[in-house]
Amino acid sequence: MKGGSANAVFNKKFVEIANPTDAPVSLDGWSLQYRSATGSAAFSTSGLAGTVPANGTFLVTMAGNGATGAELPAADDTATLNTSGTTGTLVLSDQSQALTLPTGAIAAGTAGVVDLLGYGASNTFEGHVRTVDGGNTVPNGLVRQGTVDSDDNAADFSVTTTLTPTNAAGETAPTTPTDPTEPTDPGAPAEAVTIAQLQGTTDTSPYVGKTVVTKGVVTAVYATGGFNGYTVQTPGTGGAIDLGTHTASDGVFVFSSATASRVAAGDYVELTGSVSEYYGLTELNVAAGGMTKRTETVPAPQAATVAFPASDAQRESLESMLVAPQGDYTVADNYTTNQYGEIVLASGTKRLIQPTEVARPGSAAAKAVEADNAARKVTLDDGGSTNFLTQANKSIPVSWLTQGPVTVGAAATFTKPVVLDYRNDSWKFQPTSPITGATAKTDLPATFSNVRTAKPQDVGGDLKLAGFNVLNYFPTTGDQLTGCSYYTDRDGDPVTVNSGCDARGAAEQEDFERQQVKIVKAINGLGADVVSLEEIENSAEFGQDRDAAVATLVGALNAATGADTWAYVKSPKTLPASEDVIRLALIYKKDRVAPTGESTILIDPAFTNARQPVADAFRPVGGTADDEFLVIANHFKSKGSGTGENADQGDGQGASNADRVKQATALAAFSTKMQTQYGTDKVFMLGDFNAYSQEDPMVVLDDAGYTDLGPALDSSEWSYVYSGLSGSLDHVLASPAALATVTGVDIWNINSVESVALEYSRYNYNATNLYTDDVYRASDHDPILVGFDLTGDTTPTDPGTDPTDPGTTPGGGSTPVPAPGAGSAPVAPSESSLTDANRGTVTAPSSARPGETITIGVGAQYAGQRVHVWMFSTPTLLGTVTVAADGSVRVTIPADAPAGSHRIVVTAADGSVIGWTTITIDPVTGALAFTGADLTGGIAAALLLLAAGAGVLVARRRRGVRGRVSA
Repeated sequence: MKGGSANAVFNKKFVEIANPTDAPVSLDGWSLQYRSATGSAAFSTSGLAGTVPANGTFLVTMAGNGATGAELPAADDTATLNTSGTTGTLVLSDQSQALTLPTGAIAAGTAGVVDLLGYGASNTFEGHVRTVDGGNTVPNGLVRQGTVDSDDNAADFSVTTTLTPTNAAGETAPTTPTDPTEPTDPGAPAEAVTIAQLQGTTDTSPYVGKTVVTKGVVTAVYATGGFNGYTVQTPGTGGAIDLGTHTASDGVFVFSSATASRVAAGDYVELTGSVSEYYGLTELNVAAGGMTKRTETVPAPQAATVAFPASDAQRESLESMLVAPQGDYTVADNYTTNQYGEIVLASGTKRLIQPTEVARPGSAAAKAVEADNAARKVTLDDGGSTNFLTQANKSIPVSWLTQGPVTVGAAATFTKPVVLDYRNDSWKFQPTSPITGATAKTDLPATFSNVRTAKPQDVGGDLKLAGFNVLNYFPTTGDQLTGCSYYTDRDGDPVTVNSGCDARGAAEQEDFERQQVKIVKAINGLGADVVSLEEIENSAEFGQDRDAAVATLVGALNAATGADTWAYVKSPKTLPASEDVIRLALIYKKDRVAPTGESTILIDPAFTNARQPVADAFRPVGGTADDEFLVIANHFKSKGSGTGENADQGDGQGASNADRVKQATALAAFSTKMQTQYGTDKVFMLGDFNAYSQEDPMVVLDDAGYTDLGPALDSSEWSYVYSGLSGSLDHVLASPAALATVTGVDIWNINSVESVALEYSRYNYNATNLYTDDVYRASDHDPILVGFDLTGDTTPTDPGTDPTDPGTTPGGGSTPVPAPGAGSAPVAPSESSLTDANRGTVTAPSSARPGETITIGVGAQYAGQRVHVWMFSTPTLLGTVTVAADGSVRVTIPADAPAGSHRIVVTAADGSVIGWTTITIDPVTGALAFTGADLTGGIAAALLLLAAGAGVLVARRRRGVRGRVSA
């Protein structure tokens, strides 16, 4: 708070906001507030905008008391507060309105107070006031001890003379002055070195702290944008270099705001300055008189034609050099593109993958995925440190996104050389001059392929089912409630609710309509007949009918189709005593299916911190009881928080994994109960499980006999992107009987792969308004679409009829082999490829029952690889799965598998046969193949009569059970 005063370290006052969590936190709608030490009236306020990165900091600067001190790093935001350097009260508030707090100790949890610091002789504080040493001329400041907040200012803060203000980009004040001083001994000449000598062969220059003179050709200039410098490279270097022998870089970054505007690419310069390591980047600090342009002609440096190096040592050998990246690159992340103009890439044709999506947590295979991610990750930057979300920079068109879509999974093609450097703990490709959204597309160094799809892939089937997270769809907008604070656009207009009330969605009706049109187009575009919804408003929490929000969405869907197409499953009579403000819901097309009875909500202690699953059965219009299927919608506890057994264990599964395991266990039991209640064993459990495909909750459900259809039939697509890693938190799980009907699966990548800048929640955040009323970024999760065939005729008929087919039994028919192109299904191996040479190289149990989940030994050498498991004689895909660290996989025998001898075949991702073995499928005995329940009493007697008329008797029994439930 003493910035600019005599003897001050920095010339401005500053506040650094820290985020100790693993998720970025937006400050839009928040404020810094200040009150004098003796004041008791309302606080002075200054609005905030921008995002504090996960486990990062955010720098807010204020005018100094004078001009003494060094420059601060680039501010993430500025405040207009006039704070005392020695005594006062400062508040970080999650609202924009001025607070009026009592004097004295402020209780934890006080509305509007995220954090409060009373310092000096302040009359308002947390716990005890934090004293300050000396007046404004004593150069010191207050710093928190780590990020622990005990709500006691005296304990949490201490006085320090070592101040390291750090912005969201990870930049702090330079360890050397902005304009470095000349060598302390002007009589001692600077040592002449080549750039390669200056760089050295390790990650630290051997000349750190020394003054040197070197020569080089300017290859990139960053006079604007925040870098305040340029790169130079030794003449004639680069080109087709061998990374095996090229051990020292021939380029270096010159930090020199005094000379950056005086050079241009191609200039040959002599430089004198001091060498430093700035957070891993070797820099030559050059003052105003330290640069001289030379006149002799030298060969121009060439861009190094190399693939992205897999090791840090090889990358160091290219630091600050021109490169022409060779090989394939794929967009892996665009979450921070709208803020910092950077795009995370993966070398190669594949995205970066969440390790626990394809391997068990903590396994060697998971660690191998982590290593692969690290070896392939590189960030394409925009040549600047501009934060486009600060109020000062929102008028600058955002880089990359303005020129066209940048979608995760797109191929990146380099058309111009870039510079490889190291900033913010990441290796980055920098353009040779700063770019923004105003830069012509032809002047950008890279282009991106268009991988968007206007509609889902054809998944086949006579019916389709989908899950869709509707991103806090709240018809109850913030302006209808009291106490709401908001995230605002660049004009200060509220867009979405921040905090202070129970609404979680749009701020005003106009914002809600922007959100709704995207969701409506996406759901109608799915072509699904039944859709489960997550994150939809529980209208009962606002004193309305519980189904009001669902009814609003259905009305909008129907308005868009121009017909009475959709309906919703009404809430049941029995409801949980306590619910979240968001809930689950089921909607369906009336001319395709109809619910068979009242829905059921799972009321179980396991879901006290999550949304309670909801179940209902559906019958195709014109179908029979044998065609009915059960749908259970889910939304498990998130990964963001937890204590005790729910604390993050560091194995990649995040917090609250223990609770998600309990929820999965309760769900499996609920499904078994619902099968009896609704009279069908065709079960689809879908929704947001907040667990990746190989994490413990999904293993629980796999062990219970369910098949996760995404990894099994659409393993090249995922539903979510977090921290640059792709994986599926959203799943559709099928029971064996349901699996036998599945024809295809598609994860429709329209949301998670698109920049958050396209969301309704970012409307008018930048001079380039990226919002459009299309399907892209309707939510942050991607919908999953499943096609399936039932035995009944789905041609619309008189819904009053209830035909039965005595010749059809539940779960009848063999598992279909999806056609190529339907959900990217693999192709079955030929009979001729099953030879004696590859027999016995995989293992399986000698026998199994229909519906039983078995373990197959593939071999530890295949750990972490995706393989396809088949059952012959008629080729039946049992699943596409990842081989565990012990070399095994688990698959489920179809419920309708005929008794007798079969072959289990395992093929690699390219279709080649890994091996095969034989297995005997035992005939069905007196146990239900799926649930394992013993058949006793009346149930056994009823099934013994199946020989006399199976279809009729089973259909009647189901109707009887369902009738008792709904009576």
